[in-house]
Amino acid sequence: MTSKQRAYLKGLAMNIDPVFQVGKSSITPEYTEAIREAFNTKELIKIAVLKNCMDDPKEIANVLADRTGSQVVQVIGKKIVLYKPDKDKPKIILPK
Repeated sequence: MTSKQRAYLKGLAMNIDPVFQVGKSSITPEYTEAIREAFNTKELIKIAVLKNCMDDPKEIANVLADRTGSQVVQVIGKKIVLYKPDKDKPKIILPK
């Protein structure tokens, strides 16, 4: 992903609310599966890391990206944005 594409996705992510929250139990297999299923309907997902989670948000973002086949767009504070394009009909068209 180029910096121009990443900047475009960051702009889109500003207007969406977090869909998931990572809490004290951090990343469980069920949590990962729920995010994987959410990518069936959405291409851009924002995740909030709660204060009671002791893991590093950047680490969480990288693990989730690996497990779901997505890409980390950004990690700002305790907010994570992941992107995974739809294989058949992408809704978000990235600039070249």
